[in-house]
Amino acid sequence: MSTDQLPTSPTTRVVELDIQGMTCASCVGRVERKLGKLEGVEASVNLPLESATVTVPENISDQDIVDTVQATGYTAQLKNQGQVAGSPSNQGLATDPALEGTGSDASSHLAHGGTASQLRPRLILAALLTLPVAVISMVPAAQFPHWGWVVLAFTLPVVTWSAWSFHRAAVINARHLASTMDTLVSIGVTAAFLFSAWQLLVDPAITQHAGMAMSDHALYFEVAAVVVTFLLLGRYLEANAKQRAGEALKALLSLGAKDATVLRDREGRRVEVKVPADSLVHGDEFVVRPGEKIATDGVVVGGASSIDTSLITGESVPVDVGVDDVVTGATINTSGRLVVRATRVGSETTLAQMGRLVSQAQSGKAPIARLADRISSVFVPIVLAIAVLTFAAWMVLTGDLQSAFTAAVAVLVIACPCALGLATPTALLTGSGRGAQLGILIRGPQVLEDTRTVDTIVLDKTGTVTTGKLAVTDVVVLDSLDREQVLSLAGAVESASEHPIAQAIAAAAPGHPAVTGFNSSAGGGVKGTVDNDGRVVTVVAGRSGWLAENGIVISAQHLTALQDQEDAGSTAIWVAVDGRVAGLVSLKDTVKDSSATAVARLKDLGLRPILLTGDNESVARRVAEQVGIAPDDVLAGVLPVGKVEAIKRLQAEGATVAMAGDGVNDAAALAQADLGIAMGSGTDVAIEAADLTVMGNSLEQVAQAIELSRKTLGTIKTNLFWAFFYNTIGIPVAALGFLNPMVAGGAMAASSVLVVANSLRLRRFGR
Repeated sequence: MSTDQLPTSPTTRVVELDIQGMTCASCVGRVERKLGKLEGVEASVNLPLESATVTVPENISDQDIVDTVQATGYTAQLKNQGQVAGSPSNQGLATDPALEGTGSDASSHLAHGGTASQLRPRLILAALLTLPVAVISMVPAAQFPHWGWVVLAFTLPVVTWSAWSFHRAAVINARHLASTMDTLVSIGVTAAFLFSAWQLLVDPAITQHAGMAMSDHALYFEVAAVVVTFLLLGRYLEANAKQRAGEALKALLSLGAKDATVLRDREGRRVEVKVPADSLVHGDEFVVRPGEKIATDGVVVGGASSIDTSLITGESVPVDVGVDDVVTGATINTSGRLVVRATRVGSETTLAQMGRLVSQAQSGKAPIARLADRISSVFVPIVLAIAVLTFAAWMVLTGDLQSAFTAAVAVLVIACPCALGLATPTALLTGSGRGAQLGILIRGPQVLEDTRTVDTIVLDKTGTVTTGKLAVTDVVVLDSLDREQVLSLAGAVESASEHPIAQAIAAAAPGHPAVTGFNSSAGGGVKGTVDNDGRVVTVVAGRSGWLAENGIVISAQHLTALQDQEDAGSTAIWVAVDGRVAGLVSLKDTVKDSSATAVARLKDLGLRPILLTGDNESVARRVAEQVGIAPDDVLAGVLPVGKVEAIKRLQAEGATVAMAGDGVNDAAALAQADLGIAMGSGTDVAIEAADLTVMGNSLEQVAQAIELSRKTLGTIKTNLFWAFFYNTIGIPVAALGFLNPMVAGGAMAASSVLVVANSLRLRRFGR
């Protein structure tokens, strides 16, 4: 079953479909409207991916959704299922496992007549027969007696077999009292051919003489043949372009290792057994040799090496790993032998999560695209009416049947809204795919709109601007315990916390005793009971407020010591034992090499950078100075709840706020921000709360993510402008008789190719 259990509420689920037979934005609108009539159902249909994402209440079955699409005139299947409901002719088509979830498998390419390979023979036949038809009809020197019958014979296969996809789609939609761009093409081509054939049958002598100029006869065989050939050429080029547009996601989904060397216990010893990577389960330990891909997400339990993470993060510098370090599936081991314990498998892995996020983004609908959908839903019937009125007006005003017919056919052909339907999804497909290659995940199309309006970006300090890898630099003794005892007791209670400061202190005291009765306060500190050389003591470690909450008094002398450490740019943590201050543990964090450049890029994008941290003001200001953030734009000593309040205050002041962070304590602020940006080195909860995710550790990727999103939105707007402009100008020009139907056909095909080609420029972003 391909029903993704991604509930939007306790009583709904998300169903993903492959839909075949759609050819334009009108088709998209019809499917969405039909599905939307089911109570509680919301649908977003993507034309290039030929897919739909449908939010479905529990009382509606998957088959109900498929049947509804079928009743609309299209065929559908649940994603990754081999049988297409209602379409026996498509059963058995192979599916490439690497493309699952992209809507790009072979069975989904019936829209627009098929894949490039399916379109090729029809295009070749049309081109071979159209060339002599056009030459004979338009060049008097190439004509011979009764040439009209030869031209009719050459045109017949073009307007039937080569144009079959147009006629088939038009008939299917007509049965459901609907119309699409194929309706316009089919009617225009059929009318041109039948009118010409009728003229030839009524007056067989019409072409008995050679050397006739086009104005001397009323035959339009060349119009029918050339229009079909141009449109097939456009769809062939479009199919190739769409395939290239989706290559980034296909490449992403095929990055994973195919095999894994698992350690198994056999007859009292551990042996290596090669198994398919997708058969790994939680807890399996597997060997990764130099040059091999890591089979799945896990933690290193043996060995040390450097890992090339560029496939996932977009960062080229290898990362050193050792025991207890977390590694990501699909990254490459460059040097030493590693033994990794699997912690995430199958759909839980980082690679699978990336694929889901990209697919969701590509199948979504940007707000700007809704306008195109609304227009296209009524566009075709209006065009049909305009074509009829054009014919009638010409007949009334001029009485010239030939001119009236030519103008009406030109209106039908030039008005096809194919470019309108491709404008948004092809740009989104290409932009999100390129983002995936760069380690940038765009959660959905709405994000593109948000990046345009953002004017302020709040940067969490630890792990975002700085490395987040704190190290203990000093231990200040303030009572009877010695330096080693203070550090050991602090390491004991901090070892139970996931906070970076706590982990750094615990790492600096490797021989610390165990802790019991552990308690913590978010952004405050930790507390626990520790056995100190046979004497059980209560240890409290954290900030001043946390000590006060636990009834511990801090003297003026102690505060002076704290100030000295903070003035030196350190983060200092109090350690109290049995109610008395025992000492301070000082730590320092380093600014990432890329942070200053990234802040400058953010400013160039028109954003005001603000540094937000739970650290003390002295440390925060020192970091801000290093990266180029103004002193007035530093918010220090902010607890997790305070981070949300800080975002709200900025929003209340009229700012549109983006927030970049990576920790559990950033998740609420990321959700509150107008645009949440999660650093991929952070936690799952931060990534889930964010709108944009950068899989690497560099702040420059944040700037790059905003640039890419804005570039994608700009491409969408350019595409829509061209599509609207083309139809707005083309229809009246055709109606006034200034546009030959052959030229109209070429222009219509060119508009679709132009839109897709413009979107493909996003593939070069960042190069």
